[in-house]
Amino acid sequence: MTDVKGSILGNAVLRREDPTLLTGEDKYFDDMEIDGLGYVYFARSPVAHANIISIDTSDAKEVQGVVGVWTAEELELEPHLGFLMFPPHFARPPLAKEKVRLVGDIIAVVVADSFSVAADAASMIWMDYDPLPVVTDPEKALQDGAPILFDENGSNLCFETGIGLEDGDPNEGADHITKVRIVSQRLAGVPLESNGIIVIPEQDGALTAWIPSQNPISVRDTLASQLGMDPADLRVAAPTVGGGFGPKQNVYVEHIITAELSRQLQRPLKWTELRSENMLSLAQGRGMTMYGEMGFTKEGKIVGLDAKVIADAGAYPAIGGFLTFFTQTMIQGVYDIPKVRFHAQSATTNTTQTAAYRGAGRPEATQLLERLMDVAADELDLDPAEIRFKNFIPEEAFPITTLGGANYDSGDYSLVLNKALDEANYQSLLAEQQMRREQNSVVQLGIGIAAYVEITAPTGLQSEYGAVEVNEDGTVTARVGTSAHGQGHVTAFSMLISDLLGIEMEKITILQSDTDEISRGIGTMGSRSLQTAGSAVHVASETVLDKAKKLASHLLEANPEDIVKGEGGLHVAGVPTNSLSWSELVEASNDDGKRPPGMEPGLSHELDFDGGDSTFPFGAHVAVVEVDTETGAVELIRHVGVDDCGRILNPLLVTGQQHGGIAQGAAQALFEGVFYDEEGNPITGNLMDYAIPSAAELPSFETYNTETASPRNPLGAKGIGESGTVGSTPAIQNAVVDAVAHMGVKHIDMPLTSVNVWNAICESQVN
Repeated sequence: MTDVKGSILGNAVLRREDPTLLTGEDKYFDDMEIDGLGYVYFARSPVAHANIISIDTSDAKEVQGVVGVWTAEELELEPHLGFLMFPPHFARPPLAKEKVRLVGDIIAVVVADSFSVAADAASMIWMDYDPLPVVTDPEKALQDGAPILFDENGSNLCFETGIGLEDGDPNEGADHITKVRIVSQRLAGVPLESNGIIVIPEQDGALTAWIPSQNPISVRDTLASQLGMDPADLRVAAPTVGGGFGPKQNVYVEHIITAELSRQLQRPLKWTELRSENMLSLAQGRGMTMYGEMGFTKEGKIVGLDAKVIADAGAYPAIGGFLTFFTQTMIQGVYDIPKVRFHAQSATTNTTQTAAYRGAGRPEATQLLERLMDVAADELDLDPAEIRFKNFIPEEAFPITTLGGANYDSGDYSLVLNKALDEANYQSLLAEQQMRREQNSVVQLGIGIAAYVEITAPTGLQSEYGAVEVNEDGTVTARVGTSAHGQGHVTAFSMLISDLLGIEMEKITILQSDTDEISRGIGTMGSRSLQTAGSAVHVASETVLDKAKKLASHLLEANPEDIVKGEGGLHVAGVPTNSLSWSELVEASNDDGKRPPGMEPGLSHELDFDGGDSTFPFGAHVAVVEVDTETGAVELIRHVGVDDCGRILNPLLVTGQQHGGIAQGAAQALFEGVFYDEEGNPITGNLMDYAIPSAAELPSFETYNTETASPRNPLGAKGIGESGTVGSTPAIQNAVVDAVAHMGVKHIDMPLTSVNVWNAICESQVN
């Protein structure tokens, strides 16, 4: 036995998860084979707003193979409140009762022996209704005389927040005021795997539910409450999950209905969301209209910021209606802004509800700030990089509490922007752009810059459960309250344990995503997993190692400080033959005659790690686009991202998150958007109409990192899951506008499709 030297941490270690994913060995919930399975299909409202006169299910009930058909009158269920901070009158009846509020509201549910029979029967259900006026625009929804979705509320306002509202004009005394209006359009999550549930009733009255979820434990508690069950009688587990991005962290009324019918019928039931359903019923993201006025001195220093945000909460407000709070928290961004006034309102509309979507309120703050900075640079005749450098919060100011209430831990904003500009070869890009303009080229070059800071493990998400146990055979079992759906948690947590205990990663089992295995936990969202669950695993491993060293010192008759880890166990420093394997240590720990006095049996430890506050990763992105000025066509030809997520555990995992985040940010900037017509009908209801990019539409991203450790956890880690999204979208939007700015274009709202860009060019020439 020899000393184990060096550390696995900081090295690019291949993901343990990938072999079984690539070979198809991993099973998703829709792959599960269960005897006696019944199939659930939902009949949905074809109109966005109406009083229900009657629902005719008679023909559906006569279809051979149909087990039953239920409406709200036949299946009594408690309304589901999507966010507990909201008043109960915003709760959604799982089956629409008296009124429908969006296209896709559920009016009836069918259970049949096959999926096709259930679908056929659902198509025979008819609703007689009295149409009501529709509102899909959140700004119009807050105007006097707008159709009101919830009469009990008296208006469509569901949430309001602000800072500095009584402090007067923050831009007083400014030499120049830059004004923008920016729309961060509504997006669909579009995970590869859609939503669904399988519910299996047990003989003792308990239920097992398999859900492709980001947080089975929280889902278990909410679902049990909705069903009037003891949480101990409800097992919720997630098998392999095909993407989440935020919308899969919620309990949906479809889950509630399926679980209740399974309990009543005493039969396993399954609902698999079709892609067309997914575009109607899975919670969507963004959906904010933002106004900003930023004051500057003649030299380009910021005097103040006055911002207003109106957010779309959808028909049944959930956490999406609250996300303006995070926009408020991050409204100062990376800049030294002396005064801020911020006011946000969220409105109910006859549309799909919004929820957290990769970034969850934080990207919008960056989008507003970075458009303001670019427009101001143009108006003040400053280079976009120069105006940012002038206004960054200086490195020596950290830690700092911003006017938005964020407690920034550490940062060096000039460092990342300088690196991004260097890697992009910024001066050469400017020279090429100038040459194309002088030659009046049809294809113009656009250069976009964005600097950002974002919050990870935000308020309420700063702690997480973790446990580590060495088994009798020398292997390790760890449990975490997070729930992976592509991030590489098994690899990351195995690396932490292996590094501390010296046990090979292949001998480490990570248990997650199952309430029968994990007693508590919050789940995976807010880019928090490594700094919370990872820190819990790290501390638990340290504690186990400390206990094992004390036990080894007792058995080997050596000082605890002289005990070191080696291959397969612990030994006395300098005497590798005087050793104990992990199996021998576990055996001794469970033997009353071998443990030192006062030591508890076993080599295990569990805890809820609490970092005490959030962490704040940051970065800078440079996007380079080509715009065909005759057609408006945009091509992203380069994207350089420099992101700082604190200390890096595995650069391979970090790079993967950067690439995925940039791709989603680029998708918002250039392609994606959920839109409705005046009657509330979705006009982007499937993937023929809703544009998502493939790899062919995007360049190979150029990603880099700096490492500025956070003092708020033992790993020095910050989140990385959403950073690429936060930084890329405004950089690309700025680049597209920059490409045609010399033609008089001041702003173009996303998505920056060829039609939108071409229209902006035409309008600038007319004006």
